[in-house]
Amino acid sequence: MDIYDIWFVIVGALFAGYAVLDGFDLGVGSLHLFAKGDTERRILINSIGPVWDGNEVWLVVGGGALFAAFPDVYATVFSGFYLAIMLVLFMLIFRAAAIEFRSKHPHHRWRQAWDISFCVSSILAGFIFGVALGNVIRGIPLDEDKNYTGTLVDLLSPYTLLCGVTTVSLIAMHGANYLELRTEGELQQRVRTWMQNTIIFFVLCYFTLTMATLIYVPTMVEHVKDRQWLFIVPILTMLAIANIPRSVYHNHPGRAFASSCLAVLGLWLLVGIGMYPDLVVGDPESRTLTIYNSASSESTLRRMLIIALIGMPLVLGYTIVIYWIFRGKVRLDQTSY
Repeated sequence: MDIYDIWFVIVGALFAGYAVLDGFDLGVGSLHLFAKGDTERRILINSIGPVWDGNEVWLVVGGGALFAAFPDVYATVFSGFYLAIMLVLFMLIFRAAAIEFRSKHPHHRWRQAWDISFCVSSILAGFIFGVALGNVIRGIPLDEDKNYTGTLVDLLSPYTLLCGVTTVSLIAMHGANYLELRTEGELQQRVRTWMQNTIIFFVLCYFTLTMATLIYVPTMVEHVKDRQWLFIVPILTMLAIANIPRSVYHNHPGRAFASSCLAVLGLWLLVGIGMYPDLVVGDPESRTLTIYNSASSESTLRRMLIIALIGMPLVLGYTIVIYWIFRGKVRLDQTSY
């Protein structure tokens, strides 16, 4: 494994951390309007209240690592997907505002407006992330200077829209698993119903997306065909997904959530295996951005690796400590949202 491969793994690991951590709190937001009454909705918000902003640190760090290690990819994606990225930023801003401002006034319409903002922005953020990933996988038109030559409408194909819907189904399932772990009583029983519905929704979307990928993007399975031992990854991912309803049935919410995390990681790993060594598939293919033709100099990558080896354990350690401190069931008090 050379320095380029190492940075491919580092950037992938950072975005995988974001997918797992912010995935469930986006999922909680997408389910928010299904809760009954003000108390239940406050419980949902407080389940992610201490951690949601820390989860988004992984996105910031991942974007910074992408900029430092693969600047051409950063420039191409962030300029080509500029409008989509601005929409995501607006959605994340509305989510944050909803969490912070909802409890500032007791009026029903005030809280209802922020509830809608919280739910809609969570769903749209997940959807746009999925559409963007679908375009990176499928390929985008690039000129000889590696600039995106399409429009916003060109990013919305049936395949990329399916990626967006599948992402929403995934975060909803992930969020329901998290809520089942953090709630109790009547709300927990209702969350289990959400889990059953979201799992079915996700499995249908995942099956459909898998078929579409095999038909429209067959290159995603070439590495698995060439190295048959990699077939263990989709097998383990499917087992993790299957273990979620099994764990729920046996009343093991911790195992269900762990399986949900492993499923998200497995799906992200499948994307990484299928893409390697490409980072953005170009049209024509000769303009594809890879870990080799879009990277910083080798000396720069080696220097940054030292910084990454120091910084990543700090981010991981901070995350572990925060989740350990705020573990357990959610109970409302005077300091709650």
